[in-house]
Amino acid sequence: MGIPHAITAGLAGEKLSRTLTGSNAVSAGRSAVAAGSGALLGSFATGAVAVGASTLGFTTLATFAAPVVVPVAVVAGAVGFIRSLWD
Repeated sequence: MGIPHAITAGLAGEKLSRTLTGSNAVSAGRSAVAAGSGALLGSFATGAVAVGASTLGFTTLATFAAPVVVPVAVVAGAVGFIRSLWD
């Protein structure tokens, strides 16, 4: 999980914000929803790797994957926010 996954999650969060708000117009509300959605999707994507590795008994992998969740979520939220500023 890295920058490409964070960008993909951020862009998906921005598209989700269009659906949730029912608009593709630039607004502070849609930008907030895009940032939150991107961060949520990014944390789910990386968190699933950590939980899956832990469930399968790969504790070392889970230990190294866990610190990646926060940075990917932050980058995904930022990408969603920035992308929402353009129509």
